[in-house]
Amino acid sequence: MRLAFAGTPEFARVALAALHAAGFDIPLVLTQPDRPSGRGQQLHPSAVKAWSVAQGLSVIQPQGLRLDGRYATDAHTARAALQSVQPDVMVVAAYGLILPEWTLALPRLGCLNIHASLLPRWRGAAPIHRAIEAGDACTGITVMQMDSGLDTGPMLLAEPMDIADGDTTGSLHDRLAPLGGRLIVEALELAVCGGLHATAQPTDGVTYAKKVDKAEAAVDWQLDADTIARRIRAFNPAPGAVARLRGEVVKLWHAQALPAAQPTVGPGVVTGATAAGISVACGTGAVMLTELQRPGGKRLNAAQFLQGQSLQVGEQFDLGTP
Repeated sequence: MRLAFAGTPEFARVALAALHAAGFDIPLVLTQPDRPSGRGQQLHPSAVKAWSVAQGLSVIQPQGLRLDGRYATDAHTARAALQSVQPDVMVVAAYGLILPEWTLALPRLGCLNIHASLLPRWRGAAPIHRAIEAGDACTGITVMQMDSGLDTGPMLLAEPMDIADGDTTGSLHDRLAPLGGRLIVEALELAVCGGLHATAQPTDGVTYAKKVDKAEAAVDWQLDADTIARRIRAFNPAPGAVARLRGEVVKLWHAQALPAAQPTVGPGVVTGATAAGISVACGTGAVMLTELQRPGGKRLNAAQFLQGQSLQVGEQFDLGTP
C-alpha cells in the first residue's frame, strides 16, 4: 500500500514514524511551510518535515490546496505531485490545512484522519486542550474516513484513554500520539485484507474544539477554582496561562484546585506561599499554583519561584487583563 502523509506537529510526526516503522511505502509527505520561531524569529521546519528529511522522504510544503484560491500555484503543484505518486490512501494528522474535494477524491481509498478525541465530541482544531478545559474524564483517538465536513466522516477505529487529574495538554498529548500511531497502523493493515469497516458518527453529543486564542490565556480570578485550574493545565504548553503580579506578566504552568477552601478574601489574593505551592483565592474556592515563570526566566516550581521573589500573604494578582 502506497501512502501519502499530511501532517505538521509532533503529534503527526509520531504517527508518520509508526507508519514508516511498519514498512508502509510513503513516497510523499505534505507539511506546513517553515515558520519563524524563537527570539531571532528564524525559519524552522515542522516536526514532520525535520523527521522526513532525516529519513530521506520526499517533502512538499504548499501554502494552500485550493485550486482557485490565493495559493493556486502551490495547489496545482501539490496535485501534480500526488498524482505522480498515485497513493492508495492519504493519512492526515494535524495538518493545519483544509483538504478540498480534489484531495479527498484523489487516493483510491480516500483520506484517513487521526483525530485526538472520541468523536463526535471535540470536533475541530484543539480537542486535547478543550477536553482538559472542560474537565472530561476520558478522551481517546478516532481514525475516521474524511469527508467534506469538519471531522464529520465515518469512524473506522477508536480507543479511549483516561484523563488524569493532573494532566496538562502536553502530558496528555504525549500519551495520545503513540496511540494514534498504533491505531492508524492497525487501520491500514485491516484495510489491506478488507477488514476495515466504517461506522457513522452519532448525531448526539457533538461538540466543537475551537482553536485556542492567546486572549483566552489570561486568568480570570473571579471564576471558580476548578475552572481556573483546568484552564491553566489546558494551556500548558501553549499558549501558557498568564496573570499580572506587581506589574509583571507571570506565566502559570500548573495548578490544582482547592475547592474545600473558601477564602474570606477577594479573588486573586494570595492566601498562602510555601514550597508546596502558592494558594490564590478565586471566585469560589482557591487554587494552588505549583509551577510559574517570570518574564525572561525559566519555568520554576513554587519553591524555586519563591526563592527568587518573596511573596506575602495578602498580596493580590491584578484582576484586569494582563
